[in-house]
Amino acid sequence: MASRIVSVFGATGTQGNAVIHALLNDGTFTPRAIVRNPDSDAVHKLKAQGVEIVKGDGLKKDSLVDALRGSEAVFGVTAPIFPLKEEGEGPNELVWGKNIVDAAKEVGVKFFIWSSVPSVKKISGGKYSNVIHYEQKAAVEEYLQASGLANASIHLGGFLENYWKFNLLKKTDTGFNVAVPHFSATDCQAFTWVEQVVPATILALLKNYTDPSKNISGKTYPLVNANISYAELAELTGKVLGVEVTFTTAPAIGMPAMDEMYKSHAEYSGLYTATPVPNSDLVALGVKFGTIQEFLETEVKPRFG
Repeated sequence: MASRIVSVFGATGTQGNAVIHALLNDGTFTPRAIVRNPDSDAVHKLKAQGVEIVKGDGLKKDSLVDALRGSEAVFGVTAPIFPLKEEGEGPNELVWGKNIVDAAKEVGVKFFIWSSVPSVKKISGGKYSNVIHYEQKAAVEEYLQASGLANASIHLGGFLENYWKFNLLKKTDTGFNVAVPHFSATDCQAFTWVEQVVPATILALLKNYTDPSKNISGKTYPLVNANISYAELAELTGKVLGVEVTFTTAPAIGMPAMDEMYKSHAEYSGLYTATPVPNSDLVALGVKFGTIQEFLETEVKPRFG
């Protein structure tokens, strides 16, 4: 029987890497990592674990057609290309994402999962119009939904893993501090434990997309493990670590796209207030959402304790 290949983008990043390992551990599907640089150390580690490595450049559709050939499904994710550029101004996520969709359609991919975020411009009624990387991901999502491919999108909040991946949890003389621009102590954020809930969701969608009764195609699934303030997250962190963990409002970044991103999340409580926590649609598919307490005990305490 032919392998059920799932081509994964961002295979060395937080999302894609977690998806690759979930596919390996589950065994139902065969992961294929689509990478720009097959000679990096991170890619060599994947290859040593038995992952098929295929070179593909997201900005060159023809290379993606060859890379995706034979895939049953695709997990698509892009990262901001700095300096951020609008459509027509240079390389950007909109071109990258559309190329993945077009290539997937050309080779007959049966199901496409897109990692996205909502349009902040739409949510704010035009108040925040400079969050280019969000707008481009959202535009790719609309393009995918109009493509004719069976599809689903996931929307992510603030990555809990940023505690160590972006040094958000900083050591102080008395413990630690969490500093975030534009957030007050009472503003809520939608937090996503990426390495826990993203792979669980991707597996659930892949295993159920062929069942019409599940009504998966065309849906968008926000993934929120908790919707709380950074100050509350800091307090919970302190209890687990047994030290003082404070929250402070960091200075503005000075880049309109990033400052408006933080402002919009603060103003609209993380953007996903219409979705129950945990997402009941995904719970119905068997997805289990880890709690903040579990995240702190299993991920933060071993690293910072």
